[in-house]
Amino acid sequence: MTSRELLSPSGQEIVFLLVGLVVLGAAVLCVTTRQLVHAALWLVVALGGLAVEYLLLTAEFVAWVQVLIYLGSVVVLLLFGLMLTKAPIGPSPDADSGNRRVALGVAIASAATLVTLVVDAFRTTWIDLDTPHGDAAALGDSLFRYWVLPFEALSVLLLAALVGAITLSRTRAARARETAGRPAGER
Repeated sequence: MTSRELLSPSGQEIVFLLVGLVVLGAAVLCVTTRQLVHAALWLVVALGGLAVEYLLLTAEFVAWVQVLIYLGSVVVLLLFGLMLTKAPIGPSPDADSGNRRVALGVAIASAATLVTLVVDAFRTTWIDLDTPHGDAAALGDSLFRYWVLPFEALSVLLLAALVGAITLSRTRAARARETAGRPAGER
């Protein structure tokens, strides 16, 4: 294996860095916007960028799982829940809890810790991008042998969220019908 230089990045590494910056920007916009639908759309951009990152790392199977599971179902479920609960389309006053400084401090500390740990763990490790690393057989074996329970728990959680959104929308609709049927003096 030839020695790599830190100051001579390849085109693939530059694209990886640029896509990473787009993902970071979309993630920041996702958590700082006051409009719930815009937050969901920024989440789509961030998750799509992660799929591109997986493709650049030659993990095609993981990239397609990212697109199918997260972009295809989780975001659709999130948008469906927003529509069923009749979340406000415009700016939402409930989207700000007033803890921005605490949240920013926790986010910076978490990011610094994560970057320090990852850099320390993989300082001298280079990924050979000429050979694919997202082998579907190895990933499928690992998923169905060791990670079945977490995936099933996640599916139950998503189902509970969907049922909760439907219940909330029916309760509000029933309350609105009940209020509309009363005389004006009882409202």
